[in-house]
Amino acid sequence: MNPSQLYMRVFGFRSGNGLERGLRHLLMALCLTALFAASVHADEILKTHKLTENVYALIGPLTNRDAQNLGNNANFGVVITDEGVVLIDPGGTYQGAQMIDAAVHKLTDKPVTLVVNTGGQDHRWLGNGYFKAQGARIIASEKAVADQKARARDELIALTTLVGAEGVEGTEAVYADDTFADQTNLTLGNTRLELRHAGPAHTPGDSYVWLPEQKILFSGDIVYMDRMLGIGPQSAHRSWIEAFEVLAALEPEIVVPGHGDPAPLAKATAESYDYLVFLRQAVIDLMEQGGGIEEIGSIDQSQFSYLANYDELKGRNAQRVYAEIEWE
Repeated sequence: MNPSQLYMRVFGFRSGNGLERGLRHLLMALCLTALFAASVHADEILKTHKLTENVYALIGPLTNRDAQNLGNNANFGVVITDEGVVLIDPGGTYQGAQMIDAAVHKLTDKPVTLVVNTGGQDHRWLGNGYFKAQGARIIASEKAVADQKARARDELIALTTLVGAEGVEGTEAVYADDTFADQTNLTLGNTRLELRHAGPAHTPGDSYVWLPEQKILFSGDIVYMDRMLGIGPQSAHRSWIEAFEVLAALEPEIVVPGHGDPAPLAKATAESYDYLVFLRQAVIDLMEQGGGIEEIGSIDQSQFSYLANYDELKGRNAQRVYAEIEWE
């Protein structure tokens, strides 16, 4: 909703006495000020990339969650259809969702009618409450919802620490209206989207969104570019490799990663798939040579040192891969 539409919705009824009119004008000023502030904030945090006609990516920073980005340290997709906007991931907090909505309204007057959650990480779903209140429906894989429910409390605690209590205000766990097991296809107007959960990756329910006519793929956290991916206790690196192979078989022309700038498939492969394959084999080699987890730092990952967050994540990633392989 743009400012003029907001005005019509709030003030599009017959005026009463002077006090009522004054209160209404004050409310209008407050609403428009808040919308303008959210729009300015969105411009500061989210970069808008036009991918093709009516398809955009909102690119968040590569840094951690903080009070400025309100949990939106990730990428989001905007697909404008004849039946409204499909939003791919709603942001990490209620206020983060407002920031995304402001960015969407710079692109179109159409409302967000469908929100896709591509996984269980906070910025993939904790903004659901805002868009649900605006009338949007929410869809996610069954495993993503199960993961969201399992980790909601921990994610909210972590967000409060990183974003601050004020930034998290209004955020609550709101889950998908519709779920799918492995794949579902949607057609809105003349726009076709395919949602697929190809297996656990960064989180257990990670999915990607494929636009077959445009050859554009929104990968969620299956793909990281420009920064090193994170293998956490909720991740499954071996299945992650397989999930990447499934999406790569589509041969997308543009990949919008969960983090980093959109790029061709070759870059996604080099910075996500190749890293996962390399690290898995390096850990296997270490184990076959009798090396324990205490020697994990001897693995040379420097070929990926150009990626942001390399120093913070390389050791943790190797430890997680070692622990996973031990249980295979």
